Amino acid sequence: MASSSYSNSPCAACKFLRRKCMPDCIFAPYFPPEEPQKFANVHKIFGASNVSKLLNEVMPHQREDAVNSLAYEAEARMKDPVYGCVGAISVLQRQVIRLQRELDATNADLIRYACNEVPPATSQFGSRRSSGHGQGSVGDQNSGFYFPYNNDHFGDGHDRGEGSM
Repeated sequence: MASSSYSNSPCAACKFLRRKCMPDCIFAPYFPPEEPQKFANVHKIFGASNVSKLLNEVMPHQREDAVNSLAYEAEARMKDPVYGCVGAISVLQRQVIRLQRELDATNADLIRYACNEVPPATSQFGSRRSSGHGQGSVGDQNSGFYFPYNNDHFGDGHDRGEGSM
């Protein structure tokens, strides 16, 4: 994971802190010189000393995830100092709720449309259109619509299914 930039230029952390980047630098693998803003944000929010302590306490295979998490939170805190990434999560949760309501309304519209546009129980050729399984299905068995109420969804008082519940 160590960057090969030891000989070329110091990591973003050492460059920002204006110190020599040593071969065993804890920051070098996670803050490459090409991403100076990543460390600048993390340093501003958490401090270089705290990040160094955290990285030394975390298992080596978890350090990259820890740095990515710190960088995400730092960037979110820069954009929204009060809520940080929690604000972004709240916005996304509200969007999911709004879209779920919209989906529910659209599904209800589809069901209303299917109920109002159902052809009569027998077609002009005399075949039955109802699946007749007592489940209130509309159209043929592959229609994909299931109505969990009684088979009298035509409103004329006649049960067109072969077996009622």
